[in-house]
Amino acid sequence: MRWSKTFIPTMKETPADAEVPSHQLMLRAGLIRQVMAGAYTYLPLGYRALRKAEAIVREEMDAAGAVELHMPAISPIELFERTNRREAFGNVLMNFEVRRANRAVHLALNPTHEEVVTDLIAKHVSSYRQLPLVLYQIQTKFRNEERPRFGVLRTSEFLMKDAYSFSTSKEQLDEVYDRMYAAYCRIFARCGLEYLPVEAESGPIGGDASHEFMIPTPNGEDSILISDKRNYAANVEKCATGERTHDLSGDPTGDLETVETPGLSSIAGLCANWPEGKLKPKNTLKTLLYRATDAAGEDLSVRNWIVVVRGDHDVNEGKLGTHVGEALGQTGANVELMDDSQVESLGGSVGYVGPHLAKSLVEKGDTKLLVDPDAAQPGFWVAGANETDKHVKHFNWARDCDVADEQLLVRDVRNAAAGDPSPLEDGGTLEVSHGIEVGHVFKLGTKYSEALDATFLDDEEQRHPIIMGCYGIGVNRIIAGLAETRHDENGLIWPLAVAPYEVLVIPLSADDEEVTKVADSIYDGLTNTGIDVLYDDRAARPGAKFKDADLIGIPLRIVVGGRGLKDGIVELKWRTAAEAEKVPVADALETALKQIDETRAAESANVSS
Repeated sequence: MRWSKTFIPTMKETPADAEVPSHQLMLRAGLIRQVMAGAYTYLPLGYRALRKAEAIVREEMDAAGAVELHMPAISPIELFERTNRREAFGNVLMNFEVRRANRAVHLALNPTHEEVVTDLIAKHVSSYRQLPLVLYQIQTKFRNEERPRFGVLRTSEFLMKDAYSFSTSKEQLDEVYDRMYAAYCRIFARCGLEYLPVEAESGPIGGDASHEFMIPTPNGEDSILISDKRNYAANVEKCATGERTHDLSGDPTGDLETVETPGLSSIAGLCANWPEGKLKPKNTLKTLLYRATDAAGEDLSVRNWIVVVRGDHDVNEGKLGTHVGEALGQTGANVELMDDSQVESLGGSVGYVGPHLAKSLVEKGDTKLLVDPDAAQPGFWVAGANETDKHVKHFNWARDCDVADEQLLVRDVRNAAAGDPSPLEDGGTLEVSHGIEVGHVFKLGTKYSEALDATFLDDEEQRHPIIMGCYGIGVNRIIAGLAETRHDENGLIWPLAVAPYEVLVIPLSADDEEVTKVADSIYDGLTNTGIDVLYDDRAARPGAKFKDADLIGIPLRIVVGGRGLKDGIVELKWRTAAEAEKVPVADALETALKQIDETRAAESANVSS
């Protein structure tokens, strides 16, 4: 392709509203242009890179035994109502009515396709002999992002590879899950991404096991906790901690005293305005009240949960739901923070609840107290007084909240933080990092198959719900992740496998017949061997061409002209090399092809390792 025949609108200056390197560089290098907040046009360079990433995804999914299909971007809202995801997604789900003849039809733009594909399987799969099956597509998804930002990293419209597996048993699901996990590792390695698989929560997708594939970067929106021994990684929602000791029997630090704290209902406000001077969040207790229900929304036998964490920590509702379920002999529970009226009905005051509220409630049998180990300690504590505008100091567990053992649980119920012990037996300490989520794999179980009647008959003619898995990759995020992590002060640095073009040929004098003859010969030779080549035939100064070359980041640059051509040589320079290599004109094509083959082999070796 000749530069003059394509469309590459590079920019000299960084746009003021571009916050992160990937957004800045994708705009400056002419890969994308914004249409509106959360929606972008992919220009020729960006689209070529996107399609190359898409091709790698497709090759690896096919090799892993998945079968491609294509589902619609729209679906009837009833599908989301049957799975209760219309409510779960909330405003994120784009849905609307259209008129057809004399009736209104309510549609949704699919954020994912669990409902559509499960409905398909429910209608066409009935026997265990048809399973396992893995279907996938590469399709546009839609989500109403409240705050579209960071270029194509967070948009309302994006390209996703989503795959769905259908199995008869947990063993079948596990086998497919492991196969998809391995395929993801190959995909991201082939694309040249540094990635990190981390344990994760399933969120609104549902399911009981999942892993996120993260691109580590300081600008990532997601927090990751990694063991300093590099043998454990998880996101904040999922991360467990190693054993933390607790002691509820320590002596008081003083008499329990009430302190007037008008308007200081938050930990930050309390510590900043503590009437008696300095108060650190780690010396306060944060007490929150939760209501626990089952999957159908019905109250559990113990419906009220008083949860206490240290003031500088946050409750992890995923962990809380797990602990509530375990305490009641079931798999998980739904937990929701009580509203003001519910808190007041139990004798609490919103923003001023203290752990000792439990003393008057647990005896009724429908309330338990759950305390994080770091909060279940002796020492100086400030807690809510269970009265508006009042706190207490010198709170002591043994004296002020003497609750029977069967009504009190001490569990890891907070978000993990830097410095916590790793949950693995061989120790290590957790460190906080940041990343961009580029892929996610889930074990869904039967959430969707039960809701949408996707069942199979086993070899004894007994009917069971199909066991599902879900596997997603943000194809746009592969490109943005590369731009975010592979660049220098001059521009992008593409890996060969995903680069829009593998080689950039630059004749320094486009109107010089000898220069053009040599450049054309190299261009034709590379193109004829299947290499993607961009030919900069613009009548521009060499300095401008070199700047654009570095900005768009094509891996190999071949320069023809100037003093070098007079001496019978051309220059080959890889984007990551400090200096150009001078090669005789007669050897230029052969040398370039050899180096490209070597680079491809090196990238392939990285995938294998």
